[in-house]
Amino acid sequence: MRVSRVQAEENRQTVINVASRLFRERGFDGIGLKGLMESAGLTQGAFYKQFHSKDDLAAQASRRALESAFRRWSDAAAANPQDPLGEVIAFYLSAEHCAERMDGCPVVALGSDAARQGADVKASFEAGIQEYLALLGRWMVDADGEEPGSKAMAALSTMVGAVLLARAVNDTHLSKRFLQAAARSVLAASSAGDARPGQC
Repeated sequence: MRVSRVQAEENRQTVINVASRLFRERGFDGIGLKGLMESAGLTQGAFYKQFHSKDDLAAQASRRALESAFRRWSDAAAANPQDPLGEVIAFYLSAEHCAERMDGCPVVALGSDAARQGADVKASFEAGIQEYLALLGRWMVDADGEEPGSKAMAALSTMVGAVLLARAVNDTHLSKRFLQAAARSVLAASSAGDARPGQC
């Protein structure tokens, strides 16, 4: 049976959404096309009608994951306009976010994988990271003599690294300490107040 253009586009978007979550959970090489398509409720044969290659899907799924993550940052910031940075830090360095393998930050989940991918995947990550930096840059004023955006880069590096390390250990107390130390460091650099970090 022939699929309408509308249905084909809906199917394509479903595959991108499913892949954006499964790649974060398992890595780009942790699931094959058959598993991806089955998870989307479609057959493997439909894949090449919608995507040029798995790399093509990886780039689009990365873009979708980063867009979703950026919306979560924006929503957290909007929830507390008086202290948007503190709210984003509290969300990002929380036990709940740390435990979100499928829906958490794609830079944490896939950053090392992305470094080994092609230019299209890297371009998706670069665009998403630039959005993170632009948002952080609104709230963090660089000291005289610092290159613009230096504080935002340091903050993002600290936050991503803390969640990565917190996920990598079994010791829940150590995990919590990574998140708390990162929150204190970023807040001290920005003088934004207290966050509420947790543990994985």
